[in-house]
Amino acid sequence: MAIDAGDEVAVEYVGRFEDGTVFGTSKYEVAVDQGLADPAETDPDAYDPLVFVVGADEVIEGLDDAVRGMDAGESATVRVPPEAAYGEIREERVREYDAEAFTAMVGTDPAVGMHVEAENGLHGDVVAVREGSVEVDFNHELAGRTLVFEIEILDVETG
Repeated sequence: MAIDAGDEVAVEYVGRFEDGTVFGTSKYEVAVDQGLADPAETDPDAYDPLVFVVGADEVIEGLDDAVRGMDAGESATVRVPPEAAYGEIREERVREYDAEAFTAMVGTDPAVGMHVEAENGLHGDVVAVREGSVEVDFNHELAGRTLVFEIEILDVETG
């Protein structure tokens, strides 16, 4: 029976950028091969299939839409544009802070690449450190990117 809204699905996936670089996977072997696995994690069972309810806004729109109509055991490669994934990069989500105020808030000196969490729960990355100022990008790390997923439907429980 074809997957529809309300069904719970278990999906194995490999997520790539358009250039083929893997950014995420539910497969331990792929994570190890691509250097994504935590070296301290040696348990292949630590990588589980992605399980979600179709239509419940639990995953990005493009992936949710892609599984509709598929059946258990089917595989597909799906291209998801930014607007159906994590959105376009929004310039208003790149903020500049006074360097001293930033250091006081975070408790350490800023460095490019540093990951921070704002009081409002937003996560961001320091993208520039200048004399007297720090620039933090609060866009999702996958914003503005077209994502390519290789998916395999492992199981479906009708809703």
